[in-house]
Amino acid sequence: MIKKEIFIGFVVGIFANMAGLFMYLYFFSEYKVETSLTMAYENGVLGNVIALGAIANFLPFFVYIKKNRIYRARGVILATLLAGLSIIYFEFL
Repeated sequence: MIKKEIFIGFVVGIFANMAGLFMYLYFFSEYKVETSLTMAYENGVLGNVIALGAIANFLPFFVYIKKNRIYRARGVILATLLAGLSIIYFEFL
């Protein structure tokens, strides 16, 4: 039961991160999302774009904390740590 709750939080965290990334690119880039991601990778700033998308993880984390869903909040933290590892990977690639 606990592993299921952590997994649900992890999946929600991944989707929140992707949603934040796509919203950032949609509203603040003059190119299509695919083109913006390609340009970010080529210019070496993909890690920064992922970090901006990870800001969206605050919302589900605090909602889960408020509703006392601690294990789901842990899953969101794990998704944020995965985003952090991918940021490190893309910054030093």
